[in-house]
Amino acid sequence: MFTGLVQAVGSVASREATERGARIEIAFGEWDHSPALGDSISVSGCCLTVAAAPGEGTFAFDMVPETLARTTLGALAAGSQVNLEHAATPSTLLGGHMVQGHVDGVGEVVELQADPADWRVVFRCPPDVGRFMVPKGSVTVDGVSLTITEVDGGRFGVALIPTTLECTTLDALGVGSRVNIEADIMTKTIVRTLDHIQHSRAGS
Repeated sequence: MFTGLVQAVGSVASREATERGARIEIAFGEWDHSPALGDSISVSGCCLTVAAAPGEGTFAFDMVPETLARTTLGALAAGSQVNLEHAATPSTLLGGHMVQGHVDGVGEVVELQADPADWRVVFRCPPDVGRFMVPKGSVTVDGVSLTITEVDGGRFGVALIPTTLECTTLDALGVGSRVNIEADIMTKTIVRTLDHIQHSRAGS
């Protein structure tokens, strides 16, 4: 479990194909967190497990075909920047919202207003993900907890504050950029429960 409050921006040191997918090594940069083997780290919104520590401040993660197919991590290359957050604990302040690190789908930037006084981004997402977007609700974009400002069909918008632009990779977004999207777990639970009730009534 995570909060969606990015703690550091790391960079991909290397990537190689494996029999079971791919292994990626990430340099944590100035982040002073030193995870143990087996610990969970949110890498641009995707929960990955630390598989090895090949160098000082560098940690390796294995990615299976499911991860490569359903997230943007399959497109990462050496030098790519990623948002990092370690798993929350019972004493962690929940400044963002409850994030699982289970990416629901990949979205695309379709509009960008890069105004320092009012920075806004509109994303298009898959229909099965868009149904969970609620105005003023929460969403995770590349591991960043954000508040939805607008919803229009399969599109939703967010406003980015200066701190978010400074401390995450979202300042590098442009029209056409692809991002990992995780819908709010509470919204998904409510919608799916209502779907189940409706389906059960329709079949009775």
